[in-house]
Amino acid sequence: MSPKGIGALGLTALFQRHGQRHRLSLLQQEAIAGYIAILPWLLGLVFFALGPILASFILMFTHWEVLTPPRFSGLENLQRLAADPMVPIALFNTLFYTVLAVPFHLAAALFVALLLNVGVKGTNIYRVLAYLPSQMPVVASSILWFFIFSPTYGLANQVLSWVGIPPQKWLWDVFLVKPSLVLMAVWALGNSMIIFLAGLQGVPEVLYEAAKIDGANVWRLFRHVTLPMLSPTILFNLIVGVIGSFQIFTNVFLMTDGGPGTASLMLVLYIYRNAFVYFRMGYASVLAWLLLIIVLILTVLQFRLSRLWVFYEGEVK
Repeated sequence: MSPKGIGALGLTALFQRHGQRHRLSLLQQEAIAGYIAILPWLLGLVFFALGPILASFILMFTHWEVLTPPRFSGLENLQRLAADPMVPIALFNTLFYTVLAVPFHLAAALFVALLLNVGVKGTNIYRVLAYLPSQMPVVASSILWFFIFSPTYGLANQVLSWVGIPPQKWLWDVFLVKPSLVLMAVWALGNSMIIFLAGLQGVPEVLYEAAKIDGANVWRLFRHVTLPMLSPTILFNLIVGVIGSFQIFTNVFLMTDGGPGTASLMLVLYIYRNAFVYFRMGYASVLAWLLLIIVLILTVLQFRLSRLWVFYEGEVK
């Protein structure tokens, strides 16, 4: 090979290395620009999420009454947790509410989404009407439902009187207070309904056509086409619903304050009482970490069990 050819090859290699360095520089610039774009979120995560989480972990081992400096107390708060008779009550109420509210909420949201997916005239208006209750502020909806459940002049008892059922005490009844809260959760189904509706519109129409050719009726179409294709969406709404149900606080705090007695004492409400009523911040931190662990375990369990019933299109098993 001639020296001239060697020089040309060397020059080409030089240009290639220079171009590679230039491309890496562009990638680095894009990465820096991306981090700058998400910087507000990162700062919020560090100062408003990770910071308090770390602080609450440290506070678990302290005795802090807010107005006085924290004092190290070792495992005293954990011992209090093991002996506190109110913790099982709060856990039972929260779990009872979750077991009732989440399935009924998902079933109602899916049913409404199926109705709104038909495509009749005025569908957009119906979708807005079904979505609006979920966008009402929790305080406003709590006040509304407080009057609906009024034993004297509430709408709920008026509806029952139409079918000959005697009036109920609702929020003032030990056995009806949690089902009353479940009715509120089912009423605000807009967010889950929108997600279900998006999932329904993603189901390929060719699957329905093929099933109809094979003689499938409406139930078989729903059972063997709609549900399997919608199972990832159901899993998402299920996980979000369970997490949200364990965080129920505002409507309970405003409407019942844990009553009557302790019939509606939820875990988050008990955390609030210990932190801002009894000023036991260390013990409240222990309860908050207990809530985190329970939610984490339930979420992992749902993901593990989802392998048995969730179908992902294109997945090879």
